[in-house]
Amino acid sequence: MRILGIDPGLQTTGFGVVDADGHALRYVASGTISTRHLGTGNNLPARLKVLFDGIAEITARYQPDASAVEIIFVNVNPQSTLLLGQARGACVTALVTNNLSVAEYTALQMKKAVAGHGQAAKAQVQEMVRRLLDLPGLPGADAADALGIAITHAQVGRSMARLAEAAEASKSSAALPAGTYRQGRSR
Repeated sequence: MRILGIDPGLQTTGFGVVDADGHALRYVASGTISTRHLGTGNNLPARLKVLFDGIAEITARYQPDASAVEIIFVNVNPQSTLLLGQARGACVTALVTNNLSVAEYTALQMKKAVAGHGQAAKAQVQEMVRRLLDLPGLPGADAADALGIAITHAQVGRSMARLAEAAEASKSSAALPAGTYRQGRSR
């Protein structure tokens, strides 16, 4: 399975593509999408378009089977959180527009999956990504986070697939007789 990981940011969005075959991981590509060339000022729509188009281009080039995006955390500055959320929304929209499933993981989940603990520093994440993917050098911080998100999905995805299979098997073996199910409330 080819997985595209995304670390969203308004000025720099990291991406990482890995192939997962069982427990084996293989590096495909990584990098960043930058909106810094747009300068400062009130150009949010232009930045969002660059992010959307960049994700669409990466999706077309690498043809991933699935994607995973880092969930943002709430900053001290609410305005920064809102802007980052819009950047993340542009990335997710580009992914679903290209018919990709989107999994979501927090930075804590990614750090635990990649480095073994949720308080790992950026340098530790970079080093562990380098080791896990047998890279010749350290990836950039944003690309490393995106590769970490893809690695997390490769690891968690296997477990989730097994759980879904088990749940499906238990559903089919414990089917309710006709007329005994009453519609409940949905979220």
